[in-house]
Amino acid sequence: MTVSTLSDLLSEGVEGRTVLVRSDLNVPLDDAGAITDAGRIIASVPTLKALAEAGAKVIVTAHLGRPKGAPDPKFSLAPVAAELAERLGRNVQLAGDVVGQDALARAEGLTDGDVLLLENVRFDPRETSKDDAEREALARDLAELVDVSSHAGEGAFVSDGFGVVHRKQASVFDVAKLLPAYAGGLVDAEVKVLAQLTENPSRPYAVVLGGSKVSDKLGVIRALAPKVDTLVIGGGMAFTFLAAQGYSVGTSLLQEDQIDTCKQLLEEFGDVLHLPIDVVVADAFAADAASKTVAADAIEDGWMGLDIGPESAQRFGAVLTQAKTVFWNGPMGVFEFPAFAAGTKAVAESVIKATGNGAFTVVGGGDSAAAVRTLGLDEDGFSHISTGGGASLEYLEGKELPGLKVLERGDA
Repeated sequence: MTVSTLSDLLSEGVEGRTVLVRSDLNVPLDDAGAITDAGRIIASVPTLKALAEAGAKVIVTAHLGRPKGAPDPKFSLAPVAAELAERLGRNVQLAGDVVGQDALARAEGLTDGDVLLLENVRFDPRETSKDDAEREALARDLAELVDVSSHAGEGAFVSDGFGVVHRKQASVFDVAKLLPAYAGGLVDAEVKVLAQLTENPSRPYAVVLGGSKVSDKLGVIRALAPKVDTLVIGGGMAFTFLAAQGYSVGTSLLQEDQIDTCKQLLEEFGDVLHLPIDVVVADAFAADAASKTVAADAIEDGWMGLDIGPESAQRFGAVLTQAKTVFWNGPMGVFEFPAFAAGTKAVAESVIKATGNGAFTVVGGGDSAAAVRTLGLDEDGFSHISTGGGASLEYLEGKELPGLKVLERGDA
C-alpha cells in the first residue's frame, strides 16, 4: 500500500496551514463520566503534537461511544478535550457542535499551533449513514471548516484513527477524497506491524483469541488457522467450542447457533486449536460471586465459566513462551472482576516472557489493551499494543479497509 504519510506532510511544511485530523479518542468512561483508560488519547498525541509544534492549525474530529445520531451529554467529548490538553501540554478548544456555527466560528479564529476538537462526530447522523450522498455532505462540511481557517487549497487531512479505518464513514472515508490525504503516524505504524504479522512472520507463530462471542472472531479464526502453528481460544467464546465437543457448559455464555460451525473448525483445525482444559466457574455474574475451579468437561448446571483455569493458563503459557510471533486479541475471562482476572494476567505474562525471548508480540487493541493497563502490566513488555481491535482483525482476515484504501495515492 503506497500512501503519503505524516512525515511527507511535515516535510512539505504545515506552518499556517489547517490540518483536519481524524483521531480515535473513543475511551471508556465510568458512570460519573471520568475516563478510566486514556490509552487511545495518549496514542493520538504524537501526531497532533507534531502538527501543532510545526505551526499547523489543527482541527480534530473523533467519536465517543454510540450516540444515536443526535447530541447526548453522556457522550460529549468534554472530558476527552481536558485530558488531551493535559497530554499535549497546550490548550484544546472544544466546539459546541460538530460542523455548526460554533465549530465554524472557532475554526475561523484559529492561529498557528492552535488545536480545536470538534464535538462527537457521531452526534451528526450523516457520519454513519449508509447513504453515500449524506456522508459526502458531512464530509464537505468538515472540509469547509478547513477552508474557513486557511487559504484555499492549503488544507490537508490526516487519518490517524486506526480503530475506525475499517468503517466507511464520513470523517474516515469521504473527507479523504476532498482534501490531500495522509496517513498519521499511528495509522502508518499499525499497518507496518500488521504487515509483519501477515507477510512473513517468524515461527512458531501463535495467536490467542478471547472475548465474548465466537461469531465476532469466526472470520479471523478461518483466516489464521491455516497459517499459524497454534491458535489458543479463551474467554466467553471458548464455551461454544466446549459445547461443540459435547460438554455441558452450565449457564456460561453460549452461542447455540455457532455450535455446528465450531464442530467444523475443530474437525478441520483440531491440531492447531487449543481450548481450556479447566475453568473458573461462578454461581453468578458478579465480582463477589462464589467460585471454584473445575475441569472443562465438569461444569455443573447453574454455574458459569468466567475465566480459564490455572492448568489451562499453564498449558497456554508453555506454547506462547516458545513462540517467535504472537498476536493476542481478547481477554481470557472477566478481568474486570479480580477473582476472574488470573487467566488473562497469566496469558499476558506469558506473552511478555515471549517478548523477552526475542519474539515479535502484538496486543490487538480493545479489551486486551485495557486489560494490560488494568492489571498493571508493563506496556513495554510487548512489541506493539494496537489501538484498533476490530480494524486489526479485519486486516488479518484480509478484508479491504475503506479508510486505508482511500489513502492510496491516486485513489479517489
